[in-house]
Parts: sequence; structure tokens; C-alpha cells
Amino acid sequence: MSRARRGNGERPRRPTMVDVAREAGVALRTVSRVVNNDPTVGPEYVTKVQAAIAALNYRPDERARQLRTGVTGTIGAAVRRIAEVNPALAAIERTARDSGLALLAASTDFDEARERDILISMCRQRLDGIIVEPFGENHGYLQPELEAGMPLVAMDRPMSGISVDCVMSDNASGIGMAFHHLHQHGHRRIAYIGDSERVFSGRERAAAFRAALRAHGEAVEGLVHPGEITAERVAAALDTALRGADPATALVTGNLDTTLTVLRHLGPQAASRLAVVGFDEVPLADLLQPALTVIAQETSKIGQTAVELLRARIADPGRPVQTVIVPVTLKVRGSGEVRA
Repeated sequence: MSRARRGNGERPRRPTMVDVAREAGVALRTVSRVVNNDPTVGPEYVTKVQAAIAALNYRPDERARQLRTGVTGTIGAAVRRIAEVNPALAAIERTARDSGLALLAASTDFDEARERDILISMCRQRLDGIIVEPFGENHGYLQPELEAGMPLVAMDRPMSGISVDCVMSDNASGIGMAFHHLHQHGHRRIAYIGDSERVFSGRERAAAFRAALRAHGEAVEGLVHPGEITAERVAAALDTALRGADPATALVTGNLDTTLTVLRHLGPQAASRLAVVGFDEVPLADLLQPALTVIAQETSKIGQTAVELLRARIADPGRPVQTVIVPVTLKVRGSGEVRA
């Protein structure tokens, strides 16, 4: 039985197709056809080649296959935060794995320059496609990559400056649901604190809240507070909304980070004196007193759909660009049911 040779003092050499062909006593082309599952190869040759592969512990060179086929079997995911629990990323990995794809993930850390560097690097690695949880305000620099055939899918919000498939939550419906729920419980002065309107989801949610106020004949002045999510800015917004002659009796928060910042500022008993509905599920929400009512996003569904959109784009690059809106759900737990 032959083995891959090595010279004195040299590192062990991995067996190659040439070694397999020699071991099996067949042509190199026959080995290649067996490795690539060519159905036209006779069963006697398949048996010989597979026996040689097992004897030599041969593993196909993925780099060579990638160069030959132009397919890496790997997709990328550039998300805003990996360090914390990320159900969407978990769903991406699970769905990719079930589809026979490996995943290369990176965290952009809410940094536009870092996001650009990561995406350009992923494009240069010629991955089969990339899922992006966008943060930057202009992704036009990726247009040449799109034109060169790189499949891209946006998750959670669209990418600006380019037209790509996108999957995201129903922002407007969720905010409308939260407002209507509080209104039904007797609240008329309902405030909103959320993300900056330079962010697509922040812009959509703030606009939906203003529309809900107007639809119910309520004043907008002093109740809508989008902006950067910092302790100082959120504290100032709360002070404006909750002080004065006609303070808000209820609050809608625009995302998880805003909800957590509000709770840190007001304390865990905040919802006992102020009705609160948060947009996005909050870890340990049921441990608060009362437990936190939220508009829950189907983040796992979003991640799964992102992979499905990417696979469809890889299979058919010319298909029309598609946006998938995933419904949200009101989860009633107590904080949104504090009556005015």
C-alpha cells in the first residue's frame, strides 16, 4: 500500500489525487470524477477510488475546488453585535448549516468604517454571498461588487445607496399596535423614546408613532423623542415627557437598547407607576414588577429568511429584488396594562 511521501526533515505531505490514482490504479481524471460525484463513473471504479481514499485518508483540497468551480460553500454575515445574544445570527448559522453552507461572521460594532472594512474584506474572499445587518448610511461602495455578481441580502433594515433583497420586521404595525394597546387602557399622553432617525428603523418607528398620535387626535409636541441612545439623551427625553403640567402617563420605547436605558434610569419598579411597552423582546422581562409588555420581533424568522433570500439570489442572480416584511407580536405581561 503506497503512502504520500515526505523527504527528510520535511513536514508530512497531505495525500493528493495523484496519490489516490496511483493507489487505485486508475487515471487521475477518474479520481476527479468520483470525488465530484459524477454519476457516469462505473461502480467498479467508484469502489476502487473510495477504497484508495479511505486507505490514504485523503481529503479533497477545498481551495482547488473553489478555484475550479467559483463556489466556496461559505456565506458571510456582518452583524452589528456578536458579543450579546443574537437570535438572528443563530438562525442564520442553523439555516446555513442545514443547507450545507459554512458561515463566516463578523461584528461591525455599530461602526460605519469597520462595517465597510469587513464587507470589502468578505467580498475579496469571494464568499458565495453576504448577509448584512446594516449600520452605515451609504453602501454605494458595494455597487461594483453587486455588478460583479456578489449576492447581498440586508437584514433588519435596507442598505442605502444600493438595491438588494431585504428582510425586516413590520416597524409601523408594531408601533401602531403598542400605541393602540396603551390608548385602550385609558392613556392619552403617550410618549415615545427611540433610536436616531438617521437609522432606517428609528425613522420608521418615530414616523409611525407620530401618525398614531395624529390619528387619535393627540398632540405631538413634547411626546416624540428620537435620537442617539445614550444615558444622558434618554434621561433628558424622559424629563421632558414626564415633567410639566401635562406629563405622559405611558411610554413606548423604540428598541431594546432604549428600553434597557429607560429601565436603568427609572429603576426596575418604573412600570408600576408608568405604563411601558417596549419594541423588541427584553431578556428577563418577566422578572420585572410588573413584567414588561413588548412588541416582539421574530428574529429567528428574520435570520432564516435572510439565508433563504441569499440562496435564492445565488441560484438566480437575475430575479427581481424582494423585500420580506415579518409580522411582530404584542406580548402582554403587565407593564402595558397599567391604567391611566
